[in-house]
Amino acid sequence: MPDIAKLARTLDNAAANAKATRQLSDREILTELEGYDVQAASIGRRLIRGEKRVGVKMGFTSRAKMVQMGIEDMIWGRLTDQMVIEDGGTVSMADYVHPRVEPEIAFLLDRPLAGIVTGAEALAAVQAVAPAMEIIDSRYRNFKFSLADVVADNCSSSGFVVGPWRDSEAELTNLGMIMEFNGRPRQIGSSAAILGNPVRALVAAARLSAAADEPLQAGWIVMAGGATAAESGKFERLRLVPGTAGRRECIRQVSSSSR
Repeated sequence: MPDIAKLARTLDNAAANAKATRQLSDREILTELEGYDVQAASIGRRLIRGEKRVGVKMGFTSRAKMVQMGIEDMIWGRLTDQMVIEDGGTVSMADYVHPRVEPEIAFLLDRPLAGIVTGAEALAAVQAVAPAMEIIDSRYRNFKFSLADVVADNCSSSGFVVGPWRDSEAELTNLGMIMEFNGRPRQIGSSAAILGNPVRALVAAARLSAAADEPLQAGWIVMAGGATAAESGKFERLRLVPGTAGRRECIRQVSSSSR
């Protein structure tokens, strides 16, 4: 049996010190469920230090990624208040091992949401939606990991920024999403890349978190998953700008760097 507490301490220290560590799967035979045990214990260490839960992030929200990893379901991680970056705020590269940023959609809940729900039921629990970006930062060497590794590492979640909140009835199925570095597009995609509709990620979040006895709570944020590939590079300020592109609403997600 793997030493869950020891593995959690290893990943917690790697994150706190921004220093890459050897993959857990190189040391232990670890199942996906044991990976979630490590994740819970690692986040538990943060909560003991005073951090507070503020939501959930979803991962592997594209069918192609699921096939690549040989899985049939999404993965999820826990968000805390220390991961929050203010829109337009600065980040220090020294706080991360090898960070990447990806565009997402965020949901803000105004009531609890748990178990098997429909898309309509999930949306009924949403107070607002917003463009968002997540900083993912695998704590493993060379950004390489197995399924159990990435689950244990809180699904690589390290930080997130949420843009202006808007009405939850906004159309989400095919929003244009542009991620720029210093005014130059680096990724162009659509919210449809998130399971065809980001609401499906929210439905999955309700199911998976409830199965772990941690149902989604009012006031929590749910990050729906990446709409494009994540981009690496040196960035120091993250800013999100809702805009328009022709007749179709477009969310411009801007990552400004010092270069």
